[in-house]
Amino acid sequence: MRLKWLRRLVYRIGYLLRFKVMEAIQKVYEFLEKAGTFYLATVEEDQPRVRPYGAMLFFEGKIYIMAFGKTNATRQIAANNKAEICAFKGQTLRIECKLVEDNRPEVGKALVDKMPVLKPALGENGENGVMYYLKDATANFFKMMELVETVKF
Repeated sequence: MRLKWLRRLVYRIGYLLRFKVMEAIQKVYEFLEKAGTFYLATVEEDQPRVRPYGAMLFFEGKIYIMAFGKTNATRQIAANNKAEICAFKGQTLRIECKLVEDNRPEVGKALVDKMPVLKPALGENGENGVMYYLKDATANFFKMMELVETVKF
């Protein structure tokens, strides 16, 4: 009897944790969508590099960003996948994460379907872009200079 109860408890806790993580990912994604433009910071040797981005996707429970292939950004991410993303829309969102490459055709196609304006540059299935998902992310929401909330996923 105790074992059955323990299994149910573990299952419920796991479910709640997955739900909380998905809720956090969704909150971050919705903020990025509303902001429209976000800024990606990478490192080249000892020099930080920051550039504006706007192509993002929520796919299979992950937040993806897209970089055009064979650019300084993709070379920097290949050398060091640690990155930071910053966006502003009434509040500031700062995300510390690792970017993991995922160039499955279905991911690129999902981005092209979401943002058809990119199709001429990316190709039918996004084959001219590099898709990255955010991993081991810590997202901090700030209002003015005050930390309002931190979520991890």
